[in-house]
Amino acid sequence: MVNELTIQLFVCNSSFFRTVQALNLCRRNVKIHFDWRIARVIDDDGNILDELLWDGHRSASNLSKRLEAIKNGKQIDEIKTLLHRFPDSSIDYLGHLSDPEWPIVTTEDENILNQASIFLARKGVAEAAGDMDRRLEMLTSSLIELRSSWTTLESRIIEWVGLFISEADLKNQRFEIPILISESKSISEAAKSLNSNEPIHHPSENEWKAIKEIASKVTEISTNMNYVEDAIREICSEYIPSLSLLLGPISAAKLVSLAGSRERLARMPSGSLQVLGAHSAMSAHRKGAPPPKHGSILFSMPQISRSPRWVRGKISRFLAGKASIAVRVDHFNGQTWNQEIVDQINDEIQSIKKKFPKPPKRK
Repeated sequence: MVNELTIQLFVCNSSFFRTVQALNLCRRNVKIHFDWRIARVIDDDGNILDELLWDGHRSASNLSKRLEAIKNGKQIDEIKTLLHRFPDSSIDYLGHLSDPEWPIVTTEDENILNQASIFLARKGVAEAAGDMDRRLEMLTSSLIELRSSWTTLESRIIEWVGLFISEADLKNQRFEIPILISESKSISEAAKSLNSNEPIHHPSENEWKAIKEIASKVTEISTNMNYVEDAIREICSEYIPSLSLLLGPISAAKLVSLAGSRERLARMPSGSLQVLGAHSAMSAHRKGAPPPKHGSILFSMPQISRSPRWVRGKISRFLAGKASIAVRVDHFNGQTWNQEIVDQINDEIQSIKKKFPKPPKRK
């Protein structure tokens, strides 16, 4: 027969078991809220079960390291301690933003936070110089802008000089004219340098200064473009050597810039790579026009632009597939391509042309 003492012990043990169960259930529902100043363990009812303050030395440098650790998803010491005390708790990374009882930011906290933010911003800008994708973007954008300015001014100066020196060969002497004008003291001297007769009409002194200034700008921009192109070739030879060997460093750099980064280009399907730069054609396609066969970058390649129109789509598809492989080789540290591989690809392109010598018959 079970005596009264046994029953009491059973009841006490059951009560203790239920208490432990309740505590465990409570622990499963607790969350950790934190910011750079404080970390708290809070239950579903908003009760603060535990909290820890940052007891480190408060300086802009130390706080910047702390903020960077939080940004990178690392657990600060206060969270590690609270997780040890409450192993069933979960971290709510944005919980403190909606917590009405969260401590307000004091003026002192705000000042040190501002200093740390400036410190992090400067560090981020300094580290950005090591981002090859950003540097290629700067270079390719600069090259596009310089070439646009050069094209406009070069056309203007050729037309302007041709107005006075009508006997000049504007086609064959096109690249010489800006240099000769910038170095000449008068329109007569420029005509003599261009093997032309004395102009019938002469520009005024101010007009001649304007002509010389624009001619000087054309030669200056041309020099700047050469510097930018040399820098692109230098970076591409190390950063995307296989893609550069296949398409040329300038075209390869433009593809990386359009994609956003080397990694994004490497992970991009070859079909998407094929139409990079065909923004207007893709917009028209969404409205019912035929899909583009290639983007502006691939079309600039002589393998495509100098091929018959009926094989351009096939060559674009083939070349985009090879370019996709090349950039993946570069990004994932594969065996860098050599000229022999590129020659084989060009031979296959010639085979495509020979296979389709005539346009297909229209149905």
